[in-house]
Amino acid sequence: MTYFELFGIPVQLKVIPASLSARFFALSREFHPDFHAQADDTTREEMLEKSAMLNKAWKTFQSPDETIKYVLQLKGLLEEEEKYQLPPDFLMEVMDMNEVLMEPEEADMTALEKKIDSLQMEIYEPVQKMVEHYQEGITSEKELLQVKEYYYKKKYLDRIRRQLAGMQ
Repeated sequence: MTYFELFGIPVQLKVIPASLSARFFALSREFHPDFHAQADDTTREEMLEKSAMLNKAWKTFQSPDETIKYVLQLKGLLEEEEKYQLPPDFLMEVMDMNEVLMEPEEADMTALEKKIDSLQMEIYEPVQKMVEHYQEGITSEKELLQVKEYYYKKKYLDRIRRQLAGMQ
């Protein structure tokens, strides 16, 4: 059972957590092990597994990046700890930003933030429609591979953004 099946929703790359909160709480009550204390061992074990899966699904759906990662993994297009090769021009931009972070006293951090924001919009634009309007069976593997590249690029930018936030 996938997280989407558990929640009774179609597979999607962009989940709106607020739209699922009532369903989450209803399922939490339904699967909570305390409500099945008198049931047989098999039923209690099943409810415990579903409850754990529900919590993992909810946590995944809270993060747009984790939701994208989960769908790509479901489709067999992304593996844990995968060494994904990004385009050299993107890596050069990231390297330039990292150099700025190495010399913060000489750097314009506001300009760096703007550059990160600009690059973030630039990498999202080509996949925006796919992410926001994904349709199972219609969105092609080629399109999902574009989403995968976006996912990895965004991870790089998020790492730089976290470093920058830690310096301010």
